[in-house]
Amino acid sequence: MVQVKIYGIRDKLGAIRLTLSDMIHMSLVEAFHIPETDKFQRFFWLERDDFLYPAGRSEHYTIIEILIFEGRSDRAKKELINLIYERAASCGLMANDLEIVLLESPRLNWGMNGMPADELELPYRIDV
Repeated sequence: MVQVKIYGIRDKLGAIRLTLSDMIHMSLVEAFHIPETDKFQRFFWLERDDFLYPAGRSEHYTIIEILIFEGRSDRAKKELINLIYERAASCGLMANDLEIVLLESPRLNWGMNGMPADELELPYRIDV
């Protein structure tokens, strides 16, 4: 399971939402081998006054948080991060305006389809 949260300034993020959404998802499909149909994303469009960031970032500054089941290899996680950075320019994002955070959690801590996720048989592998 992968849950994606994307934070940015409303008018800047809104302008690239579809392209960014597809780019992130295709990077996840490639790096983690998740099914193309498993797209779980939420956009958090913030007003300028509600999104503070350090000097050296522009108004295009974007944070991508990706919550994942524990178990993916360091190689797969690095591949995902690298793919997103390589493809960020297609969305008009510069590397210094993009931060990516991977948050891992054991399957036991997730509830899906009416049960703890560690009891589910998944249609894809996590140990990539």
